[in-house]
Amino acid sequence: MTQTIAPRVRTLVLLILAVAGALLAGAAPASAHAALTGSDPAQGAVVDTAPAQISLTFSEPIAVGDDSVRVLDPKGERVDRGDPAGLSGTTYSVRLLSGLPDGTYTVAYQVVSADSHPVAGAYTFSIGAPSETTVSVSAQGSDDGLVGWLYGFGRYVSYAGFVVLAGGAAFVLACWAPGARVRAVQRLVVSGWLALTAATLGLLLLRGSYTTSGKVGDIFDLELLGDVLQTKTGAALVSRLLLLAAAALFIAVLFGAYARTASAGADGDADGAKKPAEGEGAAEGDGGEPDKRDLTFGLALGGTVVAAGLAASWAMSEHASQGLQPGVAMPVDVVHLLAVAAWLGGLTTLLVALYRGPVETPVGRDAVRRFSRLAFGSVVTLAVTGVYQSWRQLGSWSAFTDTRYGQLLLVKIALVAVMVAVAYLSRRWTHRLAEARISAAEEEKRPAVSARSEETEASEEEEKQPAGTAPAEASDASEASGASEASGASEAKKTRAGHDAVRGAQLARQRAATEAARQKRLRDADPNRFGLRRSVLAEAGVAVVLLAVTTVLTQTEPGRTEQEAKAATATSSSAAEGTGQGSGAVSLTMPFDTGGRNGKGVVSIDLDPARVGDNSLHVYVEGPDGTPVDVPEVKLALTLTAQDIGPLPVAPDHVTTGHWSASAVQIPMAGDWKVEVTVRTSDIDQVTVSKNAQIG
Repeated sequence: MTQTIAPRVRTLVLLILAVAGALLAGAAPASAHAALTGSDPAQGAVVDTAPAQISLTFSEPIAVGDDSVRVLDPKGERVDRGDPAGLSGTTYSVRLLSGLPDGTYTVAYQVVSADSHPVAGAYTFSIGAPSETTVSVSAQGSDDGLVGWLYGFGRYVSYAGFVVLAGGAAFVLACWAPGARVRAVQRLVVSGWLALTAATLGLLLLRGSYTTSGKVGDIFDLELLGDVLQTKTGAALVSRLLLLAAAALFIAVLFGAYARTASAGADGDADGAKKPAEGEGAAEGDGGEPDKRDLTFGLALGGTVVAAGLAASWAMSEHASQGLQPGVAMPVDVVHLLAVAAWLGGLTTLLVALYRGPVETPVGRDAVRRFSRLAFGSVVTLAVTGVYQSWRQLGSWSAFTDTRYGQLLLVKIALVAVMVAVAYLSRRWTHRLAEARISAAEEEKRPAVSARSEETEASEEEEKQPAGTAPAEASDASEASGASEASGASEAKKTRAGHDAVRGAQLARQRAATEAARQKRLRDADPNRFGLRRSVLAEAGVAVVLLAVTTVLTQTEPGRTEQEAKAATATSSSAAEGTGQGSGAVSLTMPFDTGGRNGKGVVSIDLDPARVGDNSLHVYVEGPDGTPVDVPEVKLALTLTAQDIGPLPVAPDHVTTGHWSASAVQIPMAGDWKVEVTVRTSDIDQVTVSKNAQIG
């Protein structure tokens, strides 16, 4: 039976791996989770005068480096100066060289979103009039190519390793204690630990190149590795490695001390496993059942803490850590990952036990029933946490069909539904297996009763024979033998007894091996067990594909963010069509020097949406070292010289250190407005600086 189904099993496994590989290949490039929602100048805009800086607004906070934002002139020369700086919230800017000539300029950015994914893109704007440009910005980001594919594969392996490690250990502790002594189960759990450890080390090395250049040669760049260790993702990966060291100790105890206390019949089911006789239940040196319960409780508690810590290393650095309600989303994500591990990891362990488990330690119906209850609880947990995560990441029903994240989520839901349906079939096979074993046990009792009756009758016949009498043949032989023959016969009997003992041991081993092989054939030929093995294999196959879809999903821009970015782009485009100018927040940066002590610094102005009507205004004051500083007074005035309007005074309110704001700032008409800022650093030291901005 096993030889017949082996080619089919291999074919199915290869097909499953091919589908998973195709999904992972489709995952590259990984979609960024922060989207560019606005810029100044806007994409494709034509401005009359050269701006002093360009600003980019994203859907969430990002991490910027020295070369995160580059501005190139028509000849491909860089015209930006200084490092990018955060203006407010999710808006970042970089200064430009003064006196830029007319022409088309290219803005290229490559940053890292707050949920650890790289964001890259480029757009153009023109000064005076559009022109030809020699700049060719590659469409391939750092997350494309070989490095991006390796990073995606490493993420998949890390998820799979965690599922097998945590789920396999949970299956042994909660469902099948004798599994701790099964070599195949031990190899499976240890393989999960090795896979997760290797994948984590690989991700740590790949991270620097993945978020910057995307070059294979930068994988082993120690400077990049040092930069990675200072990021949130790097800290999460290092924490995962430390937790894996604790997991190694947990595995040693699970398959060491705990395995020695786990009796072969700990399932308590009728699998043919012998239960220990009274007084034999514990291994040598064991303190008995109370000690075993204490050890089990300690392993369960310690294992749960380590597994939750490993799950948190994902939750604290990815989707759940950003967006709506991160304080709720991160614990929910941890519970979600633990439920996935308990279900899929336990399923994998059950499959290995059914196909590779020894005859003397079979997986009993009670173990399968326990796992069935565990899996049901995991599915309920996944449903509850999944609904919350879907609402948080999508935000609307239309996102299910209008965004790639929503479409992948529908595929994942369908795969979960298929797994639940196959699990129902597995449950039915389990019930049939239990009923068949009960019937077989009843049939075995009947021959045993008959055999005991025959033995009783034989013993009664022997008891009827008078004591001290012997058969006639034995009496005649005794009289015919002499004293010398008696001595020789004794020697021969001893020799034959020695040979018979050796041969008896050999025959006993042969009979045991033959019986084990017979029991394995009978077990594999059992149609109920065969059906259970097939249904569990089908579940595991769907689980492999489900895990691949989940990995791709974690690398895809959430539907809520994608729709917000589309809405912002549409608003920007419609505004540009109506006014003929770029729209969005206007950001101005002006250095000042009042001439007194601590009188130097930089004042930045953000005006949003920089259109006719109500606007919100933010003022930021920084010292020469870039740190926010408070000054006694900041006030503004707006003047439209061409129409002889103004100055219109604005008195912003102090918000926090180095930050002032004003709401409902009225702009009566569009034009080239002069923005004057007066900064007072002492009772007598003040200065007024100004800059023009196109508003409306």
